[in-house]
Amino acid sequence: MDEITKKIKMIIKKLSLLRKQLVNNNLDGYIIPKNDEFFGEYVDERYDRLKYISSFSGSAGYAIILRSNSYLFVDGRYTLQAKKESGKNFKIIEIHKNKPSKILSKILIKIKIGFDPKLFSEANLIKNFKTKNVSLIPIEQNLIDKIWLNRPKTKIKKFFLLNSKHAGRNYENKLKTVCKILKKRKINKLLITAPENLAWLLNIRGKDSKYSPLPNCHAI
Repeated sequence: MDEITKKIKMIIKKLSLLRKQLVNNNLDGYIIPKNDEFFGEYVDERYDRLKYISSFSGSAGYAIILRSNSYLFVDGRYTLQAKKESGKNFKIIEIHKNKPSKILSKILIKIKIGFDPKLFSEANLIKNFKTKNVSLIPIEQNLIDKIWLNRPKTKIKKFFLLNSKHAGRNYENKLKTVCKILKKRKINKLLITAPENLAWLLNIRGKDSKYSPLPNCHAI
């Protein structure tokens, strides 16, 4: 059996396992984005769920797995690559020509599409996936993680603190400034989800990405 045939059979097997999860969760489909919960440009192999399910290795895209069809949405940079890596098992669609919502709206019955709420903003869901016939259902445990048996292990990489002279201001000073703003506006808590904002606020850096020193983290 050649490598291409092996690869196709493996993707078919993964899609079959995911569709069993759709049945178990009473869903008609599931959305898989490229990004992880930190929304960085580069995703660690452990969290590259899109590549796992589709073999597509580009840096941006979405897959929608329905009970009988599979779609891979990419931008113009990746059309040829997506067809080469995933095209035998997915219908490849250029997202600027056909948004996922346009494809879903052509389904003539009401359907329930699941998603991992950690991986989407509300604006993204409404812009790209919401239609009159679609109910978007948050699923707390990612369905790809349920079927990904040989998943790479978590790599723990410690953050490090920048010297204040290199950062311009020390982190205590920055925190006090933020707290003053919160008190002035009568806000009890601030949820910070963007790693680049925390990197600035706490003067920390990390090695969670191959190509940038951002530390993957959230804070309240």
